[in-house]
Amino acid sequence: MHDIRFIRENPASFDAGLARRGHEPVAQVLLELDEQRRAAATAMQETQSERNAASKQIGQAMSRGETEKAEELKAAVAKLKKTMPGLEQAEREATARFDELMARLPNLPAADTPDGEGEDGNVYIREWGTRPEFAFDPKEHADIGPALGMDFEMAARISGARFTFLRGAISRLHRALGQFMLDVNTGEHGYTECNPPLLVRDEAALGTGQLPKFSEDLFQTTDGRWLISTSEMSLGNSFREQIFEQGDFPIRRTALTPCFRSEAGSAGRDTRGFIRQHQFEKVELISAALPDQSEAELQRITTCAENILQRLGLHYRVMQLCAGDLGATMMKTYDLEVWLPGQGAYREISSCSNGGTYQPRRMNARFRPEGEKKTEYFHLLNGSSLAVGRTLVAVMEQYQREDGSVVIPDALHPYMAGITMLEPAT
Repeated sequence: MHDIRFIRENPASFDAGLARRGHEPVAQVLLELDEQRRAAATAMQETQSERNAASKQIGQAMSRGETEKAEELKAAVAKLKKTMPGLEQAEREATARFDELMARLPNLPAADTPDGEGEDGNVYIREWGTRPEFAFDPKEHADIGPALGMDFEMAARISGARFTFLRGAISRLHRALGQFMLDVNTGEHGYTECNPPLLVRDEAALGTGQLPKFSEDLFQTTDGRWLISTSEMSLGNSFREQIFEQGDFPIRRTALTPCFRSEAGSAGRDTRGFIRQHQFEKVELISAALPDQSEAELQRITTCAENILQRLGLHYRVMQLCAGDLGATMMKTYDLEVWLPGQGAYREISSCSNGGTYQPRRMNARFRPEGEKKTEYFHLLNGSSLAVGRTLVAVMEQYQREDGSVVIPDALHPYMAGITMLEPAT
């Protein structure tokens, strides 16, 4: 959500920010709707005041015996009452049109977000490690996975496409990855572990920006609630409708949860394998930070996510997203892209982003600066640390051996009950 006061004072700058995302100018339309809702509210307030004043005068006239005057005032009050429903309706409609447009607008890119129209405009920042070398042609995880217990056919019989049934040691490895990520982020990086709801109300989905624009990407239950597409939806809303003190920050929360996405706009993409699923698990990092500290917090979140990849010995690179490739709610994002030798390509495994005040405004989540009575909006940031399924894929492809087995990274040995290798079924 945006600050209408900023738009009133900086309409050209607001439109310029949207233009960097390929969005048409809307400041003039917003200002017209803003004027309509304010005019409607003013008319309603003035009518209420006029009615209240007339009602008070009726009693005064009656006490003085001015019956005729009292009857005139009663007629005036009755007339005002008849106009009020129309004024209330006009205010509701003007406010609804304004709120709907505001809710659909994306965040403005940060000043240091590079310009660009799409993925090709993203900027290389750095990489870690080196691409693993093989004495054989490395295979994709979808090719070696079935012999290791990654069963796509069984899942399809149970649930349809874009689901996977894991069994045996590979299922344990999947669980170990999630537990390892949680342990590092809580024990070493200062995040508080949470176990949030997987179903959220409309208000929560609106608060983190999944609604109204991206409802097709979500699954909705018969009672109207939404399955979370990321625990950002529930962790982020853990701040909603609260006022914090300046000394409370930074606030860091994490969770390992199932996530559910309809993948409505991804027809034909990643149809093979474990990359793009309707159901997957992810460790999410959420940070609430003071505005002047959020850039440092973004770097910290990114470092925390990178640390997991480094501890697992997985080669990856960091890309900064350009304005045209940003998620709708974010103003600055770093993507971590892990190397998949079977595909011969880098694939996103984490996005670490600063959304500024965009989500807190939608949630009415604020803080009180020290020594001040007036409240302000803090900044909310998030990052994946990491997508568990994609991390499993990266381990399978970077640690594969010619016979189809997969070496388990040393960092995961404490979680694997003595299993150090995934062995293909014979």
